[in-house]
Amino acid sequence: MSWRKITFIIVALIVLLGGSAALSELFVSMKPEPMKKPEQTLKRSVKVEEVVYSDIVSPLTVQGRAVSGSEVVLVAEAAGKIEPGAVRLRKGTKFTKGQLLAVIYKDEAELALKARKSNFLSTMISLLPDIKVDFPEVLETYENFFHNIDLNKNLPALPEVKNEKLKIFLASRGVFNEYYGILQDEKKLSRHSLYAPFDGTFTQINYEVGAYVNTGAQIGRMIRTDNVEIEVPVPNGDSKWIKVGDKVEVYDNDSDGIKQGTVVRKSNFIDEATQSRSIFVEVQSSPADELLTGEYKVVDFPGHKIARSMEIPRNAVFNSNVVYAVVNGQLKKREINILKTMETTLIFNGIEEGTKMVVEPLINVKENTPVNILGEEVVKEGNRKSKSTKEQASL
Repeated sequence: MSWRKITFIIVALIVLLGGSAALSELFVSMKPEPMKKPEQTLKRSVKVEEVVYSDIVSPLTVQGRAVSGSEVVLVAEAAGKIEPGAVRLRKGTKFTKGQLLAVIYKDEAELALKARKSNFLSTMISLLPDIKVDFPEVLETYENFFHNIDLNKNLPALPEVKNEKLKIFLASRGVFNEYYGILQDEKKLSRHSLYAPFDGTFTQINYEVGAYVNTGAQIGRMIRTDNVEIEVPVPNGDSKWIKVGDKVEVYDNDSDGIKQGTVVRKSNFIDEATQSRSIFVEVQSSPADELLTGEYKVVDFPGHKIARSMEIPRNAVFNSNVVYAVVNGQLKKREINILKTMETTLIFNGIEEGTKMVVEPLINVKENTPVNILGEEVVKEGNRKSKSTKEQASL
């Protein structure tokens, strides 16, 4: 085939394709444009509640930890070897109020005190003849005092001296000095015996029987078990609703038993880490239903009346104290006064009653956004359908 024929065929194909494209464009341009539908703005449906104020009683439930009403360090007030008392010096040992816990070796102190009392008896014997002559009116009193002195017991009370001459006489013979010196030694001797100040148990023992201790040594620690408190950390904002003297209920999460308690004090400081205030609840513990130090308990505080207020979900509030209200079909911002905050709800006032407040969280909205109130659009749609049905029936 010659080059002229090939060229002719190629040109013909190009002309044919170009003509087809031109005709297609012409036909497309002759087709009428479809009518554009007007854009429809979809309104969001929101859940609202009408603001109605009432008096609300809102209780508070918080978890706390049991702590002993008293925790005492058992300190040696004398030096010497520790001797057995009525209970064992061991961690966990229980004791009752007034029991002898331990004795610091006191034999030498007892003997020295008896020797001093014996000397005092000798002094009194030497005074009685002079008292009989110079002060016969008090002779019987001082004879009774002399006979009541027992080397194994504390000295009886010294007779009151009203006569100035008798006072000078007794002072010149060293009676007062010796008498009060013996009282001082009796106090020192009493420090060798350690008695329980309450019903409790040892939580720590540093020295056992047989060990030597110096004055001031910490023998151990003990806690009171018949009087236990619950320390409850309460958010500072909620603590103002709790009053000293309030009656509360204390219980376990996994127990049906409920104990009664009383708020005995509130701390006057705030924990920096938790921003909470400690509330202390006193609970009486019994052997049959023992409350152990360290246990965690749930405490129900009574509700105090909050006048003219309303409760809504916390997630309906944004920017700390702002909510949305629906006004003429649009969202409007309103500030509220928050009175109390709970786990999922809060109590407030501060806006007019009758306001239609949004009570659900809204995302990606702004003020003046058009909205429907959830429930009302269903009624409107039903009215439209009813009207359309009536028109079709009339036709």
